[in-house]
Parts: sequence; C-alpha cells; structure tokens
Amino acid sequence: MHSGQDTLRISSLYRGRPSMTAFTSSSSGLEVLLSSLQNEGDVESTLNILNVLDELLSAGTDRRIQYMISKGGSEALLTALVTFGRSFNPNYTVLLPLLHLLAKVGYRDRRIGLKAEEAGAALLTLNLLKHNVKHDRRAAACLWVIQVFSSSVSTANLIGENHGLDVIFCIIPQYTTKNLHTIKAAINAFAALLGTKANVCSVVSKGYISGLLRLYEDWHSKDTQHVAIAIRQALLCCLHKVTHITAGRQAFISQGGIRLLYQATQTCLLNKCLESLVESSVNLMRKCLPKTSLPLTSDLSAYTFPLPGRPQGVPHAAVAPAESSEESGDEDAANTEEIDSRDYDEDLETDLKKLRSRPDPDRPKNLLPHYNFLCPELSHDFQELDLSSEPEESSVSSSASSSPSSSPSLSSDEEDVHSFPSLHFKRNRRKGSNSSTGGQTPGAGQLEACDFQVYSSTLSASPSITTVVRETVDSYHSPGQRGDEQDDEEKTEEEFHHSTIIDRLLENHGPCIPHHNPKLYHATATKTKSIQGFSILAFPDFWGHLPPPGNEPMAPRKPNIQRQKVFEDIRRFLNTSDIINQVVFDLEDSSFQSPPDSLRFFSMFECGNLRKAVQVRRHEYDLILNVDANCSQHTQWFYFEVSNMVADVPYRFNVINCEKSNSQFNYGMQLVLYSVREALEGRPHWVRTGTEICYFRNHFCPVQGRKKTTFYTLTFTITFKHNEDVCYLAYHYPYTYSTVKTHLKVLQKSVDPAKIYFRQHVLCGTLAGNSCPLVTITACPASRSWIDMHQLRNRPYIVLTGRVHPGESNASWVMKGTLEFLCSNDPVAQILREAFIFKIIPMLNPDGVINGTNRCDLNGEDLNRQWAKPDPVLSPTIYHTKGFLYYLNSIGRTPLVFCDYHGHSRKKNVFLYGCSVKETLWQSGSSVDTAGLKEDPGYRTLAKALDRIAPAFSFNSCNYLVEKSRSSTARVVVWREIGVLRSYTMESTYNGCDQGIYKGLQTGTRELQEMGAKFCHSLLSLTKDTKALYIRRLNHMDLEHSSHNCFEDDEPPCVEDIEYSTDCCAHKGTDLDSDVNRSIASCDEEEEYDEGHTGAKHQQGSVRQVQQSSMKSCLFPDLIRHASIETLSEKRNMCNGVSITNGQITS
Repeated sequence: MHSGQDTLRISSLYRGRPSMTAFTSSSSGLEVLLSSLQNEGDVESTLNILNVLDELLSAGTDRRIQYMISKGGSEALLTALVTFGRSFNPNYTVLLPLLHLLAKVGYRDRRIGLKAEEAGAALLTLNLLKHNVKHDRRAAACLWVIQVFSSSVSTANLIGENHGLDVIFCIIPQYTTKNLHTIKAAINAFAALLGTKANVCSVVSKGYISGLLRLYEDWHSKDTQHVAIAIRQALLCCLHKVTHITAGRQAFISQGGIRLLYQATQTCLLNKCLESLVESSVNLMRKCLPKTSLPLTSDLSAYTFPLPGRPQGVPHAAVAPAESSEESGDEDAANTEEIDSRDYDEDLETDLKKLRSRPDPDRPKNLLPHYNFLCPELSHDFQELDLSSEPEESSVSSSASSSPSSSPSLSSDEEDVHSFPSLHFKRNRRKGSNSSTGGQTPGAGQLEACDFQVYSSTLSASPSITTVVRETVDSYHSPGQRGDEQDDEEKTEEEFHHSTIIDRLLENHGPCIPHHNPKLYHATATKTKSIQGFSILAFPDFWGHLPPPGNEPMAPRKPNIQRQKVFEDIRRFLNTSDIINQVVFDLEDSSFQSPPDSLRFFSMFECGNLRKAVQVRRHEYDLILNVDANCSQHTQWFYFEVSNMVADVPYRFNVINCEKSNSQFNYGMQLVLYSVREALEGRPHWVRTGTEICYFRNHFCPVQGRKKTTFYTLTFTITFKHNEDVCYLAYHYPYTYSTVKTHLKVLQKSVDPAKIYFRQHVLCGTLAGNSCPLVTITACPASRSWIDMHQLRNRPYIVLTGRVHPGESNASWVMKGTLEFLCSNDPVAQILREAFIFKIIPMLNPDGVINGTNRCDLNGEDLNRQWAKPDPVLSPTIYHTKGFLYYLNSIGRTPLVFCDYHGHSRKKNVFLYGCSVKETLWQSGSSVDTAGLKEDPGYRTLAKALDRIAPAFSFNSCNYLVEKSRSSTARVVVWREIGVLRSYTMESTYNGCDQGIYKGLQTGTRELQEMGAKFCHSLLSLTKDTKALYIRRLNHMDLEHSSHNCFEDDEPPCVEDIEYSTDCCAHKGTDLDSDVNRSIASCDEEEEYDEGHTGAKHQQGSVRQVQQSSMKSCLFPDLIRHASIETLSEKRNMCNGVSITNGQITS
C-alpha cells in the first residue's frame, strides 16, 4: 500500500489551473494510460493499467475522476469492455475489475449512457448479465454498470426493449439471507431502468406491480432482524418509480398497495432504525391516494360581479395558475415558486437605463389639477382657527352629490367629497350585483340592520349563554332612500327594535374598547355595500377587541404530527365505516339547514370567507374556502362563525384548498378565535388557538382540472371551552372596512381641532360603490402669520397606504397604530405633525376586504400589480392614488416617504423592502461598475432607525433589490416614476418574531399597533431640526433593540415534508462505491484462494480500506498491485518517456 502522496500530482490536474511542469507531465501520463487501455489487447497489460487507474482515482476525490472523464476516461473503459466482452469466452479476470471501475467512474459521467450506447457496451453488458445470472459476483458487476448506463433515457429504453427488465426482475428472490449485495444491485438496477416512461408503462402492463408488492410484503414480514433494510428501501424506490404514471397508481391501489404499506408502517413506528422506510412509505401512500375533486359545482368564486365592458354574468376568465402563483400574500410573493425554481438573480433588473430613467406619466398632465381638492391645507386660510372645534365643511361642486358616478354622499362633518368630471364612470353596480347563489333584490347590496338577540338569561347579565340568534331585516330601502339624513331621521319600527336590543346589550355587557363605538360601527356598516348584500354583522367586529393580557408564545410542534394526520387521512380512504361526508354548510345554498347534531357554520358577513363545510367524522370537518371574486384562485384568508359545539371535545378542522406551498402554520403560528360568551363576560379578545397544527400537500384537485394546481391542507384541532358558545375563527385578526370607517370617525371626534388638522376625503369610489377614504393629518399653524402659514405649506409630505391585499389584515392593525399615534398627545407625534403633512389611505382595496377575498379586487386582479398602468375603471383606487402622487410631484411636493403596509405569510418579524440601483446591480452580478455610480444612501435611514427602536423589526430581513417581477408594484413604480427615494413596502408577519424581546412569541394586535407607532418614531430621523432630539430619545428609549445577525430570508425546511416526494431518495455515488467495495471485500478470500494466494492478510487490508474510504481501491490484491506497477515501469520506454516510480507518474 502506498500513501496519498504517491498520486499527488494527479490530484492537481483540474481545469482552469495554471500550467505547470507537474501538470504537463501528469496530464500526458494519464492520457498515455487511457490510450494504452484502449489499444492493449493482452490481459496482463490491461490488468496493470486498470490497477494503476484504480489506485490513482481511489486515493482522491470526485474531482480527480471528473478530470479523468474529461480526458476520455469513460470512452477508454467502454472500449476495453467491448474488446474483452465480445470474445467467445470472455475473460472475467479482466472484465470484473473493468466493470467495477466503470461503475465507479460512469456514475459520475452524465453522458455515460449515451457513450455506452454509441460504443455498443449497453447491450453487451446486458448480454453478459444474461449469461451470468447464476454467478453472484459477475451478475452484481453487470447490474451496477446497467444501473449507471440507465441514467440516459435512450439507453434505459434500449435495455428495456431488449428484455432487460424481465431478466433483472427474475434475479430478485423472495426473502433470503444469501447474496444480499447482488439482490440489492438487481433492485437498484431495476429502479434505474424505471426512470423512463416507456419502461414504467411496460412494467405496469406486465403486472410487475403486484410482484413488487408481494416481494416487499415478504421481505418486510421475514426480515425480523432488520438486516435487509436497504433491500426493502430499494423495493420502495421501485414502487415510487412505477407509480409515476396514472396507470401505475391505479394498479398500486387495485393491488392493495396502500393497505399493505399502511399496515407495514404501523409495525415500524416504534423502531428508529426503520424511520427511512416509514418516511418513504408515507410519501408513496400520499402520492397514490386517488385524486379527489373538491366537492364544488365550479372552481369559480361563489361571488360574481359584473364588470364594465364585460357581459353581465360572464366572470373574468381565470388563467390556470402555475405552481408559481401559489404564494404569497405579500408584495414579494406572486410567482414565488417560479422564482425559487430558477436562479433568483435572474429576476433582478440589470438594465441600468430602466433602473435610472423615469417613464412618462400614464395620463395627460391637464388632468392632475383635479387632485388639488385632496390638499386643502395648501390653500386654506384658517380663518376659523379659533372655531376649529366645528369641523371645516368641504367645498363640493354641486354636481358631485348628484352625479351618478360619484360615491354615495356623506355628511360634511365626516368626509370631503369631490368628483372628477372628466374621469368619472357609472359604477352603480349594486343593482346588477349578484352571486352564483342567485340574484339579489335591487337593494340587496346594502346592509340595513344587524342584531344580536340573546335569550333573557343573557340580557339579564347571566354568566350562561345558550345561543346567539341573528335577526335580519327582510325589507331594504331603495337606493334613493340612502341619504344620511333619512338614516338619522326616518327609523322604522323594526330599526327602533334593533336599536333597543343593542342598547340593552351594551348596557348589560358594554365593553370599553379604545377608539371603538359599537353603535357607530352598526350605523357605519349599514352603508357598506357588498356583493351578497350582507345583512348580518360578525359579533367581534361589532363588539370590539382588546388585546389579551400577556404574550402568546408560538405553538410547539408535536413530533411527527403531520405523519399522524396523514395516517388519519389514509384511514379515511381505507376504512369508510366511520365516515359521514355530510355537507353542513354551503354558501351557495341560502336555504341550507345544518343537521342538529353537527357544528353550525356561517360566513355571510363582512370579511367572511368560508364556502362549504363537510362533516367527515363525528368531530372532524373539511372546510373549503371561497376563491377571490370573479376568478378561480387565491385562497388563504378565512373568517367564519361556528356554534353548537360541545365543551372539552377536540374538533379537527381541515382547510383543504389552500394554494401556497408553505405557511407559517408549520413554524409555530396559530389561527385566532373569538368567543361571544367570553366577550359578554368581559373578555372581548381575539386569542391564538389551535393544537396539532400542520400544513401539507393533499390529494384534492380542482373541479375542472386546472393544470399545475396543487392544494394544501391546513389542519388544526380546537377544544372549545363552553357548551353552546358562538365562536369566530380567522386566519388572522380581522379588520373590516366598516371598522376603518368607524375608526376614522372616532379619531376625528377625539382630536383637538385647534392643534391637529384632521380631514377625511373621498379619494374615489370603488367598483361596488364604496368610498375609498384619504386622511390628512398635520399640525395646525400656531397663528395665521405669514411665517406659520409658510411653514405649514412647505412641510414635506409623507404618504402611507395599506390593505391593497384584503387578506393582509395585519397591515390594517399596523395602520391603526400609525393613525392613533399621529392623533395622540405624544410629544413625538406633535413634532411629526409640525414637521410633515401625512396623507394616509388606510384601505386601497375596500371591496376586496368587504367580500372576504384574499388577494384581488372585484376585477379578479391583484391591485398591487396594476401600478404601472392602472385602469381608471377597473382599478380606480390605484389609478387615483397614483394620480394624486403625480399631482404632488407636478407641484414640486414629491413625497419624502412613501410606504405601503403589507403582511407576509412566509417570514417572521417586520421588515422593509426598498429600491436601490447599486444594490440591485451588485447582487445581480451586472457588468456595470457600481463603484462609479452615485446614489443617495438615505433609502436605508428608516430601516436603521427602526432596527434600534422597534423590537419586532429585523434590519437583516430588509432588502432593496428591484426585481422584474415586481416592476408593477407600488414600491417600484413610486420609486421609478414619481421619484420617491424612500419608497417602501413594510411587511408584517402573521406569526411572530425570532429575535429580540419578542423572540418565540406570536405577534398580537398590541405589537402590530406598536409597530405602526414605531414607524412614526423612525420618521424623526428625517427631520433636520429635531435630529438631536431624535438621538436623545433613542438613547433613552425603554428598549434598546438590535436585530439578530441572520441573513436568511426564508424559514429552514419544515421538519416534515410538506410536499410528498414524487420519487425515492436518489442513489448516491458513494453508496454505489460502497456496494462495489463491500462485495469485492467479502469475496476476496475466496478469489485469492482460487488464484493460489494467501487470503487472510489481503482480506484484512481490503476491509480496512473500505472502512477508511468508500473510494479506496478494492479491485486487486496487494501483491498484484505492486507487480503491475513494476511491470508498467519496465515498459516506460514504450510510453513516450513516461515512467511510474513508487506509484507516481513522471516523465
């Protein structure tokens, strides 16, 4: 044996290295060896060359083998194989080591199959196998080479066409303890051949699936000592391969494959050494469960809305979503998987011209002055400064209130209303609005009244609550009767009855929720227009919410909980005796009555989303979410009522049509629950709830078979505390459109008009006829002096928007924190009001929020992908928000900061996305010299400030890259077209934090509102005259926070596979090397005895070599190695001056 030093020179022969003497000599030496191997015909010389090659390669790494392949090593070995294998009486003294070396080298050559086919070695090897099926060692060597050759589809098909599958399958016996290495080699070769569709179809048609199942059953039942785990794993790999096609899966099911594997895995669960078998079996069963269509009549949403320019009743044509569209509920999430599947850098914008140039406006400049009504602070003379307790009346054109295209008129003490004469379109959609459940009456788009009537025991403040009964109004006002004055002055007897009940509820159980007024909410909600004409309020929205005392930690994940749930789902397929499968709620059937002994569900209220509920077992329910209106995709958000429960009974819920490929539910996140009984007893809290939570791919498919659509199950278990309670479950803390409107009214009444300039305006009307509010907040001037007025009118603008994606309710809670802070008496808030003018659009997608969609507006489009060229009819809120920003830019008042509040479903913490030319070019590897580019680094200022003061904020999760796929988002368009340096998306987690004082805790509404306030604090860093104060305040904060030093954006892989693997584990090259070496080592003593050598010492040396490295040479006995080297050394004069001394090639 020689040391690794003997082959040191060969190890330095890699491509791209500088030319050196050693390189040249060694290179020529290797080429001489390969050339000699192809040309030598005598056994002795060939054995010597093979021995030297094996010695050189086994002492190094794969890189050494790759170098040999690049020099034609594979071709040389194949030529030698054909030369010695075609003889009438093949010499296996040469063929065995040749086959062994070819297996090792060929496994690392991607083109080995094609090379073998061209050289005629593929069928030759198959022929050798046919003649040696009874000879263990020879058969194993041929099988390893066939496995390697099968990496090529054409070669695998060629072997299959020549009955290679039949030959190999016959080699696989029932359980035995003999020749295990050959049996494993046969199964691995069989699995490798199944890598082509043609071979799989052949195997399925010949009924081999039944045989594979019987083999696995036999080996599983008899391998009690678990010495053949690798063989059982290899058989599972074959089953994985044959079930790639539909016919294979059907045959697998018909032959009882799922039942067999289920029973087998149950016996393996307690043995850790069998974990690989369990995991592979579970994946195989998940893959083979029959595809089941969702129990729906259509993939389209239950809600349809007639759009301008399209025939009524014809919804927006939904494009079949690719897997890439399954994420995200965040700005960075559309096309997430598509981007993940390729190099991320490919999505980065590398065109410097596109990054730096500013496109022309998307509308004529003469339209921009129409937006001046949104900036009354620039023209108002504040003559009523001393009388500011009476809110200023807006100047509204006479045509605004009468125009059929304007939003419903609002009293002047609530909102300023303005119309755009040249940009108005008729949007009285309420009359034509309908859903798939049937048409509505003309007034059905408006909520008239809502009530929560409880039995006398509740009204008398008894701690027990039996039920909550909703009362609705059957008659609706016509649109002409919707004036605010009529609402206030003309109350019907039934409305008076409802008001009385509400008064009694509030008197007996009235909550004290800051900035919330249930009566005002009720009155505001009556004006909210929905597609369905919701006539019922969800109790939590009406009653209000207080953050629960204390923090809520992330839920620990129970080991193998996903596997447990998958087993339950498999039992549903295998044993149907306890399956109920009864629909208990159907959004599309308003007359549906729930069975008396099941849970009762309801979701026909603002923000609600639950399409259908099916009782699967006694205490298990499948839930189906409604896709976004006018399309057939986007499901994540849910919000529904559940009642008729029994206390202390665990109920399992499965949301079965989720679309995202991963979720924070796999990383400690819980859904939220609100109990009516708890609220009436003084605990009006949305609380995190749910145990045994996991999120994984399921076997459901769309009704109409949309291509590439994969559904995932969110499963959780809830044990309710009270009998006959009424509870609400939601994906995240709900925040409705009516809540925003109510909140703004409460805030306006709470501020001191002598100090705070607070105005509401209607930016525009939505498709459904709801108004999109815009709020102005700044400080009133100290006086009407020229200096004070000049300072007011020259304050920089800060523009904040939120809730463009309806399912991101956490963005609204952050916005709530921002609004309340700016309207507070906090000294920092006062400084900010005096320094800036805030323009805030709290909800960019009112219609989507109202109707419970997850991502889109009623037009079926993601509004945050419409900013480049927004349609004034179909995307009015984006069109007019962008127009307003254009207007500010046109008058020289480009905002200092623009921030769009979002929620992120796949990451923890809160963070910013911004825009930077240099960082984008640098990250993309662009050839542009970024060192010479000048860029204001101020885009990082707010993130650095937030990192110090906001405990939920993570600076290291921020990025400032401009991606092509995000070119139409608010962040990029406002940066590129409006010229706002600090243009951001602020992403807030649905889950919690993995850093700072909130590490391991789920984020609640308290923390989200705190984040909104902290964002305001960070703006102090942009004020010149208060910079010292900002620094001083930072140093005296209650918390000095710094984010963790982790640059990983995404979560680590889930502890359990979310996707079920479509294939078995790949066979590694090192595994093949080990198989070859073990086989040789186990037979060395016998072989050496036959050759007349002493075997004991060699066997010990061979075993020792295997233990040291799987790549160590085991092809030859030690004495043969040294003899071969000496023989080759004697022939050095025949090798162009190349000599081999002590195992080292020299020249």
